[in-house]
Amino acid sequence: MPSPNPTRRQTLAALTALPAVLGTKATAAQPNEPAKTAPFTVCLNMSTIMGHKLGFIGELETAARAGFRSVEVWVGTMQEYLKTNTPAQARRRISDLGLTVENAIGFAPWIVDDAEARQRGLDQMKREMDQLAQLGCKRVAAPPIGAHTPTAPIINLHRAAERYRTLLELGVQTGVNPQLELWGFAKNLNRVSDVLFVAAEAGHPNARLLLDVYHLYKGESGTAALPLVGKPAIEVFHVNDYPATLLPAQITDADRVYPGDGVAPIKAILKQIQDPAKPIVISLEVFNKGYYAQPADVVAKTAFQKMSNLVRNDK
Repeated sequence: MPSPNPTRRQTLAALTALPAVLGTKATAAQPNEPAKTAPFTVCLNMSTIMGHKLGFIGELETAARAGFRSVEVWVGTMQEYLKTNTPAQARRRISDLGLTVENAIGFAPWIVDDAEARQRGLDQMKREMDQLAQLGCKRVAAPPIGAHTPTAPIINLHRAAERYRTLLELGVQTGVNPQLELWGFAKNLNRVSDVLFVAAEAGHPNARLLLDVYHLYKGESGTAALPLVGKPAIEVFHVNDYPATLLPAQITDADRVYPGDGVAPIKAILKQIQDPAKPIVISLEVFNKGYYAQPADVVAKTAFQKMSNLVRNDK
């Protein structure tokens, strides 16, 4: 009869044989590799179907039917809906549709030199941020509205940075972070170098840039400066295409087309902005009157197909 008290040699032998006895169970106990995250999240900016006059909920429903799970809403359309409905109702419908509101497009004049007008713009932005927060939206565009026309004065970039920092502090209060937006046609903040300086000079950890394929071309920034922006500074990027026949001085918002239907270096841009630490929201933003003349569902489904193809072929 074997001894009830095993010797040290017997114990070591048993421990050595243990992995062989467990077989696949020992292998299964090893930690799994983390799942790879898709580098891009496709999104629909409601500008693409705003010409159909569907209203806030109609736009959301159209995007969801087309296959989108991420959207950018326009503040004006949202506020029209909120005149007769509550933010809670809007948020519930967004959830029911399986959508995430990634960003919002608003036009509060936060950057202008006139102190009173600027304060009104900040008050407007605060109200809009509060509304967006109730919808679950965590970002809002901050373009150079009010300082964009040809007759507008050139704004000192150091002053612009101070004003953007004030806006970022509002974002901390409300939970909706302002994305400093480049407008290629504007008198101010029309080049990557400008918005990059303002974001850096603001000296705030939440500073982010909202760039756009069309606006890079319109403002003649090109893409060479994109690596200098830095991966953390981009969370949302507007995607569109443009024809070869129009020079920057000639092209307008209405000339934007679906990605892949023009000559913009979109694939090169995506490689430059891709961030291994997080997915980048790439949002289709066009204002094409030809698309507005088609059924909204056709436009939205075409948009989803074009954006999905872009993501599949981004390598």
